[in-house]
This record gives sequence, structure tokens and C-alpha cells, in this order.
Amino acid sequence: MPALTDFKGATHLYKDVARKIEKIHLIFEAAGINKDDKIALCGRNNANWAISFFAIVSYGAIAVPILHDFKPDNIHHIIKHSDAKLLFAGSNVWENLNESLMQNLNAVLSLEDFELFLSRSEKINYTREHLNELFGKKFPNRFTESDVNYFKDKEEKLTLINYTSGSTGFSKGVMLSNKNIWSNIQFCLDHLNFLLPGDKTISMLPMAHMYGLAVEVIHPFCKGCHIHFLTRTPSPKIIMDAFSQIQPKLIVAVPLIIEKIIKTKVFPLLDKPLVKLMLHVPFVDQQLFGKIKAKLQDTFGGNLHEMIIGGAAINKDVEQFLRKIDFPYTVGYGMTECAPLISYEECKKSKLYSCGKAVERMQIKIDSKDPQNIAGEIYVKGDNVMLGYYKNEEATNLVIKEDGWMNTGDMGVIDENGYLYIKGRSKNMILGPSGQNIYPEEIEDQLNNMPYVAEAIIVEQGGKLVALVYPDFENADKEGIPHETISLKMDENRALLNHQLPSYSQISQIKIRYEEFEKTPKRSIKRYLYQ
Repeated sequence: MPALTDFKGATHLYKDVARKIEKIHLIFEAAGINKDDKIALCGRNNANWAISFFAIVSYGAIAVPILHDFKPDNIHHIIKHSDAKLLFAGSNVWENLNESLMQNLNAVLSLEDFELFLSRSEKINYTREHLNELFGKKFPNRFTESDVNYFKDKEEKLTLINYTSGSTGFSKGVMLSNKNIWSNIQFCLDHLNFLLPGDKTISMLPMAHMYGLAVEVIHPFCKGCHIHFLTRTPSPKIIMDAFSQIQPKLIVAVPLIIEKIIKTKVFPLLDKPLVKLMLHVPFVDQQLFGKIKAKLQDTFGGNLHEMIIGGAAINKDVEQFLRKIDFPYTVGYGMTECAPLISYEECKKSKLYSCGKAVERMQIKIDSKDPQNIAGEIYVKGDNVMLGYYKNEEATNLVIKEDGWMNTGDMGVIDENGYLYIKGRSKNMILGPSGQNIYPEEIEDQLNNMPYVAEAIIVEQGGKLVALVYPDFENADKEGIPHETISLKMDENRALLNHQLPSYSQISQIKIRYEEFEKTPKRSIKRYLYQ
């Protein structure tokens, strides 16, 4: 059966993946790789990235996925800090790296074709040049499933070190064990049971991020699904093209993708006078919503059973609309430190604005005198919680208490049925003039829905709240609005927004930016750069 396909490129059957894993193991042996040695991966998503990852963990080595968006100096630092002995790199990453700054590496292999970019051993050179011959000697009769015999170890064995994407500015190595990853995958196997062997899925999120790696790659691979990799930056055009051709049954996405589609294709349609009128006519409104839902389903390939949205908060207006048309979406919550799942609920049982209930083998508690009504810091405990931060006991002790409860750094409330509602990051919370808790994310959610606002963040400057806004210049151009008058539109937005906000969280000023905010690969704005 087909296992991994590069979109508009080669397909690897499951047996091809098994053969390649064995060949990579021969290279590991030649490179003197022992169990528990670290092997880094850095490049765009493709089938060979997944094959390399499976080869690392099945050998008993420790995988160190690195986001290809990281700057070269950060990649050099992670390779050195993690003690990696080998690196699998995409050519676009390798051309910007300096091998003299990575003396701990024995070799660097290409993620395009597994050729050697760098070798510091004749044995590695010989093995790579004679790989097929050596494979033939190891399996002289033929390679069968009885030859597939992978490394097994204790639950607590370190399997992966994932360096966080750094929306708070510091990249820490999250140590994840066999048990952490198993618990996540087992939950997906048990609860996303609509996904069957042979079903098609798309890997859009970076595999160097746990959300993409666990839910989009390892989980469907364990089910015998056919995974497609976009292999390039997922622009809206590429994504739409992939959806129509692949027709995925499951889509795992960050909010930005669905928000962009709804805001550009659906909301302008609903603003037309005739459509507005029709939405007030009983039965007609339901027919209209039915047609919009069908069109949206077609946009995603026409075969979608569930879309899981995570990685950041979804815009409330967009979510309300998806709920109104009965679109099969659900919002989950997690973090790298939990490999990544904390909460989820299937779309039919999900609640508006909630990110579900604690996944199996995990507990959630809110540090608040009234957890159902007053937001407090979210603590989690269970099999998904990391071993700690690599070589950073101080940072580990700051988040994981002696009793095993981990502080997520997020604020939330939890209802009587166990549904979790996120209010924002505790470090982003701003204290109002009389001690009120102001969650900037909630104000941003309203501001992002206003005319000509592409994206915005709320910051505190001189004791007052200021909105930094990157305007929607594209839409302004379409409507013939000169860029120099955008500030007047923003003043109107501010007046309207303040009318909706309590007095202690009023916006004193909107400052216009002329370039997009810098973001993490998860598409979260790097707030610390703008405080």
C-alpha cells in the first residue's frame, strides 16, 4: 500500500519505507551511532524527512527535529547544545550552515536523496557508496516483514528532543519519552477512528513541530494511511490545489488557514445586501447556510470528516460561523511539553469557544478560587507531560512541581462537564488600573474582525493600552482606499472597539505597521519583539 507521497512527486510504498529504514541503519552503524546518540533533522517536510525520523527512533537513537525556519546561528546552537552526531538537512538549509561550527557532527545527509553533504569518516563514505551491495549482503535471500525488527526499550527512555519555536524568545529542548509519544498516538488511534488504512491525509504543519509530527504523520502512518507532503511553503494556492487533488479525510490546521478562507471568500459574500436580507428569512437562511457549507466542503476536497484546529486561538467570529453552518471542525489544545495533546473533543460533541476535555491519561486543573468562573493558570499532569528541558534543570523546576503538576503558562476556566476554555497566556496578561485582569488576546480577537485590519496585537506602553496594527492593504487597494487614509479608518475602529470594551481596557491609540509581524512557524506572533 502507498505510505508517503511528495505532492506532485514520488510515492513510497510501506515496503519501500521499511527497506530505506534498514539502509539508513547501515549508515548509522558505519557512523558509530550508539543507542541514545542524538541525530538532528532540519528541512522542509517531505517523505525522506519522515523516513529519516522513523529510522532514528526504530534504531534506538534520539531524534532532534529542528524547524527549518530557524536562523543558521540558532541551528548551529541547537546542534551543538543537543550533542547531535548526525544531521539530515534539506539543501536550502545546508547551504546556509557553517560546518566548522558543528564539529560534533560525524556526517550530514541530504533530505532530498540521502547523499552525503559532509562526511568526517572513510567508513561512512564507503558505506554510502556501497549501500545497495551491503544491504544485499545483510538480506541475501530477500527482505521480508520478518526481517523488520526494531529497537524496544523502557517507557521512560528519551526518544526525542524538540526545541520549542520560541514565541517567548527562548528556545528550550523539550525531552519527550517513549511513553509521552505513545500516549498521544494511542489517543489518536482510539478517538480518530474514522481514519482507516488507505485513507489519504496531508502533512501541512512542519514535522519539526510536535503537533504536525504526532497527529499528521506518526498517527496516520500507524494506521496504514497514505500521507502526502506539500514539500514547500503552504501558500493558499498550493493548499487549495492539494485539497482538491488529494481529498483528505482528516485535516490538521492552525487557525490562520481556515480564517483566511472564511474572511476572504465567505464573509464578503454575507455582507451583500440581498444575502443579508435572505439570512433573515426562515428556511431560506438554512438553505443558504447549507450551500455555503457544501461549497466550503468542496474547497477542502469534498471528503472531509473532521478538521482539527490547534496551535493558536481561533477567531471567535469565524468559529461562530463554522458552528452556524454545522461545519465538521473541532478545536484542540496542547503544547510541545505534552507531545502535544492536552485536550480534545470530537466535532459532534465539541462546544463553542472550548478546546475540549482532557485527553486520556491526562488531568487538568485551574489555579483559581472559582475555576468555573474566574480564570487561573492551567496545570496539567499525566503520561503526556515531558521529562523536562534538556540540560536545563532550573527551567524544568520552574514549570514542573514536585507532585508532577506542570504549569502550562496559559490562563483558563473549566466548566462543570470538564470542557476547557482558554483565556490567554499568563505572561501576556496585563494588570488594569484597579487590579483588573486584561487578556490582550480577547481584545485582539475583536479588533481583527474590524475593517482593514489584517492582524493586530495589544501592548502596554506608558501605562496605557496601545494596538499595533498591520492593515489589510490588499483589501484597501481593491476598494480604492488610499494608504494615507487608512489611519482615519483605524480611528473609527478604535472608537467602535472602545464602545464595546469596559473602561479599564480602553485602547488609547492605534499604531500602524507597514510590514507583517514576525511569527513562529506555528504562525503565532512573536509578541516579545513588540512589548
